[in-house]
Amino acid sequence: MYADLSEYFSLSDCELSTYIDKAALNVVKYLIANGKSIACAESCTGGMLSQYITSVSGASKVFECSVVSYSERIKTKLLGVPDELISEKGVVSAEVALKMAEGIIRLSGADIGVGITGLADPETLGEPCPAGTIYVCVALGSEAHVADLALYRYGSFTREKARRMAVLYALETVLSFLNDNSRI
Repeated sequence: MYADLSEYFSLSDCELSTYIDKAALNVVKYLIANGKSIACAESCTGGMLSQYITSVSGASKVFECSVVSYSERIKTKLLGVPDELISEKGVVSAEVALKMAEGIIRLSGADIGVGITGLADPETLGEPCPAGTIYVCVALGSEAHVADLALYRYGSFTREKARRMAVLYALETVLSFLNDNSRI
């Protein structure tokens, strides 16, 4: 079972940060205990996921790197997301999140890659998808889990809330994904 965000949506940013801190600690502990590594490719979260992970003591044993790929050019140049895919599916898509996760694994050599792309700012107008459309992908080997958080279904939110929700979902999904794939 992957994270259900509805239970966290009503929390304040401070309360949400507490949950994120605990989730990051659990991810780092799990990775250390199992000798595995992680790398992140972030767009709309702007490095927030990486910041939470690296704030945990001992994270240097498991955290390979992060790429904040805000532009399409960097998604393509560093992470190998094909221009054609971005043109066809849009930069905010499950397919791009998957390619970001795969690309960061390829770039870093990490066991686990997380790709996040989306539209976090409810003030943004004229986009092809609604604000709160955020795709999170967790990839491990040839397996991957991709989800659209669709935060708009929970009610109003701020840009900061959307970014924190994406980070929490990513961390909780890493834990669930690893537990589901206990072979690692």
